[in-house]
Amino acid sequence: MSLKRLSVLSSGLVAAAAALIAASLFFPWWGMEFFAPQYPEGLNIIVYPDKLEGEIDIVNGLNHYIGMKGFSEENFPELSYLKYLIGGLAVLALFTAILRRRSVLYILIGIFSVGGALGVWDLRRWLHDFGTDLSPTAPIKVDPFVPPIIGENTLANFITNSYLGFGSYLIIAAFILLIIPIWKDR
Repeated sequence: MSLKRLSVLSSGLVAAAAALIAASLFFPWWGMEFFAPQYPEGLNIIVYPDKLEGEIDIVNGLNHYIGMKGFSEENFPELSYLKYLIGGLAVLALFTAILRRRSVLYILIGIFSVGGALGVWDLRRWLHDFGTDLSPTAPIKVDPFVPPIIGENTLANFITNSYLGFGSYLIIAAFILLIIPIWKDR
């Protein structure tokens, strides 16, 4: 076997990664839960690659009091094209599995890594923007804040938990499946 070709097993792992990437499109990637004495059951915002779900209107109504911009799909242009980028990544992974070329796998892993880093940066940028660009005319004054990507944050009487959704875990698993052939076929 040539050192530049992936083994059949490695090609299968890459194909499985393609399936996980495609499947991630149908699950939430990230979310936030908001708990307060008046909302003990919690409110949430759930982010899919192409839409927002949850009690968005209630959260926006509450955020208005501290001068935060409203959450909506229109405010996140990424939601209009992210599913196509992810779909393209799944197709590229499938082609990589079919071609069985290590060089193509390296390119795929590079694209995956850069895309993942840009996604984390973009989420962080939005969280920073929403938490620090508060209206000076808001009825309730709070210090600017940046909710964490993962973890807990407290603001007034609200405790916010940010978490990765199942779609993100599928993407992480897909990335691991892409890395295994690099080690296995070395």
